[in-house]
Amino acid sequence: MRAKRGSARPRRYLPALLLCLALAACARNGDAALQFRIVEGGATNAFYRDGPAAAHLLLNDGAQPRILVAFPAGNSGTGLWFEAGATPVRWELEEVRAAERPDASGRPLHGIVAEASASASRLVVRDAVLGSVRVLRDFQLGVAYPPSLATHAQVGARRAAWSRQRLDGAPGYEISVDLLNGHARGGDGEPLAFAADRDGEPLRLRITALTGERPLTPLRAGELFANGAGTDPRGREVLEFLSYREKFLAGSWRFDTYFGRDTLMSLRLLMPALRPEPVEDGLASVLERLNAQGEVAHEEDVGEFAILRRRNGGAPMAPAEDAPIYDYKMVDDDLMLAPVAAAWLLDRREGRERAAAFLARRTAEGETLGAALARNFGFVLRSAQAFVRDPAARNLVSLKPGFNVGQWRDSERGLAGGRYAYDVNAVWMPAALDAIARIHAAGLLRSHATAAQRQAFSTAGAAARLWSQRAPPLFRVELPATAARAAIERYAKSQGLDPATALASLPADALRFDALALDAAGKPIPVLHSDGGFALLFREPQPQALQETVETLLRPFPAGLLTDAGMLVANPAYADAGVATDFGRNAYHGTVVWSWQQALMAAGLARQLQRDDLPDAVRDTLRDAQRRLWKVIDAGRATRTSELWSWSYADGRYQPVPFGQGRGDVDESNAAQLWSTVYLAIPHP
Repeated sequence: MRAKRGSARPRRYLPALLLCLALAACARNGDAALQFRIVEGGATNAFYRDGPAAAHLLLNDGAQPRILVAFPAGNSGTGLWFEAGATPVRWELEEVRAAERPDASGRPLHGIVAEASASASRLVVRDAVLGSVRVLRDFQLGVAYPPSLATHAQVGARRAAWSRQRLDGAPGYEISVDLLNGHARGGDGEPLAFAADRDGEPLRLRITALTGERPLTPLRAGELFANGAGTDPRGREVLEFLSYREKFLAGSWRFDTYFGRDTLMSLRLLMPALRPEPVEDGLASVLERLNAQGEVAHEEDVGEFAILRRRNGGAPMAPAEDAPIYDYKMVDDDLMLAPVAAAWLLDRREGRERAAAFLARRTAEGETLGAALARNFGFVLRSAQAFVRDPAARNLVSLKPGFNVGQWRDSERGLAGGRYAYDVNAVWMPAALDAIARIHAAGLLRSHATAAQRQAFSTAGAAARLWSQRAPPLFRVELPATAARAAIERYAKSQGLDPATALASLPADALRFDALALDAAGKPIPVLHSDGGFALLFREPQPQALQETVETLLRPFPAGLLTDAGMLVANPAYADAGVATDFGRNAYHGTVVWSWQQALMAAGLARQLQRDDLPDAVRDTLRDAQRRLWKVIDAGRATRTSELWSWSYADGRYQPVPFGQGRGDVDESNAAQLWSTVYLAIPHP
């Protein structure tokens, strides 16, 4: 019976209910499997992790459906791509559970089995790809896989299976489909088709996907989260799925492995939400992968992809053919390490208390983490010296020769052809030098650094002051009010936008902002961008500059970056038409929303509001910006853990649109991204 209003009956059961919830939470932190789903547009993402089984199942609706399973183990995966049909296919996923079986040699394979139905009664297999996620990523983008990775289906009356060993003969990969209400036809050179027993009936499938790569060691919620962590279930589940003792994964399905920049930025923003051990393990994973010069590794090729690269001559041979291959072409992550290390070792009580023991830990090669950190500091100081001697644009930190990428906007046109990135030079270098000076003054590396290194560290403070004073002005753009208005009107017309609200927000005098980058000649490229959030989180701008930055970035688009769908990471309205073409809403780093950049701005605003030297007018500006930013963050909860998303515009409103599911999108977005979980550590104002 329903209790009458005012009855005490519901209250009687409250203690029992709380006990049940507590027991459920304990079970979740103990032996229960981690299972959750994220549905975005026409993509169903199912995540499963239990012991050695960890997998992300992706079912794509549409005219060209797809089944894909990615494994954190070895950054490996299996996928089936189907031919285009007459009508779009819709998937319905029923259940996912762990699977384990031996391969033909009796070696264990781990993965999942899932049952699902497709709205079509017939599916024709275009191809099956098994191996590294890097190979699956390339295949999705239209790049053929090497012939050595080809697999052929073993077809039965109601089953088709693909399997192969790893290239070096180690346990490999398998995907099979059992037709629960249908049959298989073809193979051996003929198109392989799955058909329902009765025309018009949806196909029901049992999908089994397995990998033989070495499983990672999962971190469970109780080992991961501190008491102050946020309670958002989706954020917690995504972060847990991506967290392992060996490393944090950058994102799934496309980046199920270590990325240096993603690890460092996520650690910095997540510190209040994490227990000390995962913070230190994450920092150690970065220090473990430094090269001899002290550069931070951007990405790693592991498992079969490392073997493939070596056999193709793309990397030197190593004692183990599958030894990880590290990529050091990025320049921003080298400068992130010092500020993030200082945030832990100096600014947080737990970090200060554990600093000596942490720095005394040793890498696999026997080096102390303190010595590795000192090596990175030496690299940073050497990189700073040319500008210290002659503070001209040509002596800033540039992208490496032969590369068009070098910081987080790492698509080929993400910097609009720029060579000197704003964030690298105006924020990261002065922040890194300041952090080195602070750590040196605290004496933390006294027993880990050589005398020559300590002498170099003593110069960091002066270098930081020079970079802070002389580098940012090189990126300054100033447009007369009439030119800014004309640019916005022209751009809005090209995009089908109503510019009225944006125009009303412009200052009466000149518009000033920091360029995205400088070109090879040192000329600012006038693309408005979200990287000012780095300055808010890692620097202390002068009050007037702080106010101007916040007002400029959080104006309504296309004057600023703020839309109903979120805060964009770029706005090319003030650049020429050729640049604007590179920054469309289907470009990876174009006029799109990256979840973590919104979080970065939110954390930066909160940090600046803690200052006690701000005039009331500046504080009011920051509070108003904070309110407007969190309004769009709260409106986008459904996509918050995603990597990025795009937008549509109608009736004067912007609506979020999944990235990668529309025609013309250059890539696709991960539904689970490490640095998109950082809201767990950013309190709602």
